[in-house]
Amino acid sequence: MKIVVTGALGHIGSALIRMLPDRFPGAEIVMIDNMATLRYPSLFDLPKNGRYRFIEADVRQADLRPLFEKAQNVVHLAATTDAEGSVSNHAATEANNYSATAKVAEACAETGARLIHLSSTSVYGTQAETVSEDCPAEDLKPQSPYAESKLKEEKLLQSLHNGGLKAVVCRFGTIFGPSPGMRFHTAVNKFCWQAVMRQPLTIWRTAYDQKRPYLDLRDAICAIAHIIERDLFDGRVYNVLSLNATVRDLVEAIAKLLPDLKLSFVDSPIMNQLSYEVSAQRFIDRGFTFTGDLQRGIGDTVALLRAAQYRA
Repeated sequence: MKIVVTGALGHIGSALIRMLPDRFPGAEIVMIDNMATLRYPSLFDLPKNGRYRFIEADVRQADLRPLFEKAQNVVHLAATTDAEGSVSNHAATEANNYSATAKVAEACAETGARLIHLSSTSVYGTQAETVSEDCPAEDLKPQSPYAESKLKEEKLLQSLHNGGLKAVVCRFGTIFGPSPGMRFHTAVNKFCWQAVMRQPLTIWRTAYDQKRPYLDLRDAICAIAHIIERDLFDGRVYNVLSLNATVRDLVEAIAKLLPDLKLSFVDSPIMNQLSYEVSAQRFIDRGFTFTGDLQRGIGDTVALLRAAQYRA
């Protein structure tokens, strides 16, 4: 088996490439990353049982066909993922996300590779208490250029699936849990960093009691493996999340480990008043069991950060 991972050195990719040799022994793992975020350490200490090949390339510019040739699966992770930062970088987000996805999908269609594409639960913008993949169109109201690009990518892949592309779309919740290539711009990771560094937790003013979906990194990479193992390339959209939680829930979980927290409420260009839960029942019905745990994920992240602090 040959598995290609784009954006392989990022938060999800750096964990995924370390899991794949165990779930798919003997598989050739082709890692593509443009190194724009300089996460070189994601390549350090890869498992010795893995058959790895790293290619430094931008999927928007590279000739992908020879890289995807004979690949059974392509996991497309390369993307701009900073929703708040995308507000001031609309054109770059469009290029890095939609344009890149179109190029990857075209190469998959040409080579026959099956495509796992990551979207986001941030495409929702609803006042319904619970939302699923079958929600009406009015519940899809992206609040950032990042989310807008993800919804546009979904529509593209669904049209290509009708033309023969084997693909599946996963709307991931906000990732938490450590990896070699993790970043700290999303809620849980940012709060863990600020708490350990004794900085006030910067919380969007309207968001404290808004409920949102979160995804344990372990569940994220196991979900990708589950799709490959079950050949779940049915062209459908699947919500993938471990739990729904409020920012207050996140803060309380961190406070169990670091009780002297200070909070700073700030404004954001993508603030809204909406609170909703996302259902992952469709993916559960496909045989997947979520085991993610918010307290464990926060504990693992905090422990790694605290280990780097000076202790007299």
